[in-house]
Amino acid sequence: MLKTRVITALVLLAILLPVTLFAPVAWFGVLIGVVVLFAAWEWARLLTAGKVGSIVYAAIAVLAVIASQRLESAHPLYQAAGIFWLIAGPYVLVRKPTLGAGAWRAFLLAAGLVIFCACWHALVAARTVGVAFVLSLLLIVWLADIGAYFAGKAFGKHKLAPSISPGKTWEGAVGGWVAVMAVSGAALALHAFEPTLYSALATRLGLGRALFVLTVLVAFSVIGDLFESMTKRQAGVKDSSGLLPGHGGVLDRIDALLPVLPLAMLLLG
Repeated sequence: MLKTRVITALVLLAILLPVTLFAPVAWFGVLIGVVVLFAAWEWARLLTAGKVGSIVYAAIAVLAVIASQRLESAHPLYQAAGIFWLIAGPYVLVRKPTLGAGAWRAFLLAAGLVIFCACWHALVAARTVGVAFVLSLLLIVWLADIGAYFAGKAFGKHKLAPSISPGKTWEGAVGGWVAVMAVSGAALALHAFEPTLYSALATRLGLGRALFVLTVLVAFSVIGDLFESMTKRQAGVKDSSGLLPGHGGVLDRIDALLPVLPLAMLLLG
């Protein structure tokens, strides 16, 4: 299992890193479009859209991304996705409605198109600013995840959401937040690799508010993770798919990014 996980990670890095670091923004956009295609397919599968329905939905999601290029600004997409995560995200985690049937399924399928379009635009816009900027945005989720893993292993005692994801703890969540604060604080103090998301937030909002915004983004990375965990639990599956051997599916890797990306770009104005 570990060998498979490592091989898959190396293959993904061999594809993602050169495109992110060296390819033109247009090619980066194509790569993210492929990610959207598979993520949308998994989203529909988890919402019990069926085999054919999931394929059709994935195609519609890609067409929606292409059509969204006609928008003068992606800001309305960020707003719509942000509202979803600010209101529907916490509501779903607290009330736990059945997501894969009835009105909730229709709502989430429609919302998913907006979410995926917003995330595509957020990543491409961040890459347009620069490699360091897009990596600093992704680093929020990566650090929160890594910090949560190690802090949870070392100190985890109090379950964060036992009925949704039994392995997550409050101590882990705090550890993830500490990791993000430490790295972003160091980057700001050293003016490293600017412009980054951290420097942009500090310039626009001031240091205190920038750190508060980063705290909010860490919180919503947890909400995104838990949201997908609940969707999988209701669908009766461990992973969103088997597309990434040893890692599960695409959504399993980007679930925490789904709320963070549009919210970060929205808060930057």
